Amino acid sequence: MSSESSSKNSPIPVPFAEALAVLRAAAEETRLRILALLAEGELSVSDLTDILGQSQPRISRHLKLLVESGLIERHREGAWAFFRLREAALGYVEPLIAALERSAPPLSEDRARLDSVRAQRAEAAQSFFARLAPKWDGLRSLHVPEATVEAAVLDVLGDRPIGHVVDLGTGTGKMLGLLAPRATRATGLDSSHAMLSVARANLERLGLSRVDLRQGDIHAPPFGRGGFDLVVLHQVLHYLDDPARALREAARLVAPGGRLLVVDFAPHNLEQLREAQAHRRLGFAAEQVAGWLVQAGLSDVESRDLAPEDGTELPLTVTLWLAHDASAGLAAVDPERAVA
Repeated sequence: MSSESSSKNSPIPVPFAEALAVLRAAAEETRLRILALLAEGELSVSDLTDILGQSQPRISRHLKLLVESGLIERHREGAWAFFRLREAALGYVEPLIAALERSAPPLSEDRARLDSVRAQRAEAAQSFFARLAPKWDGLRSLHVPEATVEAAVLDVLGDRPIGHVVDLGTGTGKMLGLLAPRATRATGLDSSHAMLSVARANLERLGLSRVDLRQGDIHAPPFGRGGFDLVVLHQVLHYLDDPARALREAARLVAPGGRLLVVDFAPHNLEQLREAQAHRRLGFAAEQVAGWLVQAGLSDVESRDLAPEDGTELPLTVTLWLAHDASAGLAAVDPERAVA
């Protein structure tokens, strides 16, 4: 083997003090069980308390040590705190977790209780969604089927690798469910804890439990500049008072050579949607959104209309806009850049 190929396959050296801190943090029964659970997806303090059968102060103390060691990270979602494995620490954690015997106690029992917690979470999310379903079903009946929209999204994105995708205003996580399997990493942002609970349950049901879900304002997303290869706003703009500002913030997140996809309605005259569905805008002209995207620093804006076909009289046309970062060439995205 050549010295060049050998150096490529060699592990990155780890500072001694850092390795010692990591090993100390993981070398305790409860903390190791927590790491094994977080390898399945993010969990709250309440989730871990229920699964491990320990008091909240004790679980919180273990989580604090794991956060300080750099193995996990914490993020707020309203009054809730969720924990996940830190991306930069996966090189430490994943080989360790993979080597554990998961089919015997205590990890097998933890996994069974995790499944129970997820089932309860899915039931609560479904109950919330059921209250909204009639309203959303009424809206979906006014335009082409969702499957047609999803097929168009995949078509305009083409075969190019997606990389790290963020879905702004993710709602129930529908776009993440569509795009996350093709992405290297996936993140969703929504201002509503209740909607994030629905998204979390939906994504877990699809086996996508490692998607990063954040609570935040679409007008001030809590991410660093240029952290995402693909930024998506799906059926979001018509709810906003200032859609141009939201697009400027979204464009700020696009990595060099990255893309921004907008899916929304073309102009229409269904005034009843303002009250019945809380729509602030009655659709957008193709040139209006394209102009906002160009003003935000993007280029090569393409648009596609999904109008009713076969003589069907549906009042809403869905439009897709795809814009590109104006800088030349494609650049790899550093995963750590995506976190503010």
